[in-house]
Amino acid sequence: MTSEATVGTPGWTVEAPDIRVRGVRVHFGTSRHVLTGVDLDVASGEFIALIGASGCGKTTLLNVIAGLVPAAEGTVMIRDRPPAAGRSDICYILARDALLPWRTVLSNVAYGMELSGVGRAERERRARVYLERVGLRDVADFFPSRLSQGMRQRASLARAFAVERSLYLMDEPFSALDSQTKLLLHDQLLSLWESSHATVVFVTHDIGEAITLSDRVLVMSRRGAGVVEQIHVDLPRPRSAEALQADERYHDLYRLAWTALRASTA
Repeated sequence: MTSEATVGTPGWTVEAPDIRVRGVRVHFGTSRHVLTGVDLDVASGEFIALIGASGCGKTTLLNVIAGLVPAAEGTVMIRDRPPAAGRSDICYILARDALLPWRTVLSNVAYGMELSGVGRAERERRARVYLERVGLRDVADFFPSRLSQGMRQRASLARAFAVERSLYLMDEPFSALDSQTKLLLHDQLLSLWESSHATVVFVTHDIGEAITLSDRVLVMSRRGAGVVEQIHVDLPRPRSAEALQADERYHDLYRLAWTALRASTA
């Protein structure tokens, strides 16, 4: 990979990628072609963001990588193995928090570890550590109904990173939040990711969010033809979502991404 080019062609390749997608096609029924020949490489520990018009196949591609939707054609390899639902090295974070209403916040954060067979003492210890990291220590014994939407998403992040996976697939996890809450959640996600060294594929409609979080912003074609443009985000890390608002380079990248997104829908 190179870091000099800000805008690149879709043929970005890496050695021994965590994720390799080649020629993937997905059909729903006999006539609806959602993805038509997608190629994608994601390096180990890389954070990429997928943006594109509604219906361009962002979530479908995420579901193919997760093993939830089969590809009609092409190949997908996740660390040299094909996708499969329920893999123990992958965590999928949904647009909604999906907290269990009958469990406390602490018990919700521990739930993923419980399913993974982590012992009671260790999962409670780890759950408290991650609640501390997202600023929810004081509401550990609350039920989700007492939390704001932003707090619920923070609990969802804590639950996801507490299971300590090496690949995170995120489908617009902050789409329901207001702008101020988003900025706070961006900082918390960056902190969790930077300490985890995990690979992340993040779907969003928010260009600013994509630039704030990612190493690369990948623009998908409206017609389902896959990645048509990529933008290397050369902003230094660690990043602060709030501080970036005053960074001229951030706004340059925003304009590049906006231009590429408009071209992808023409």
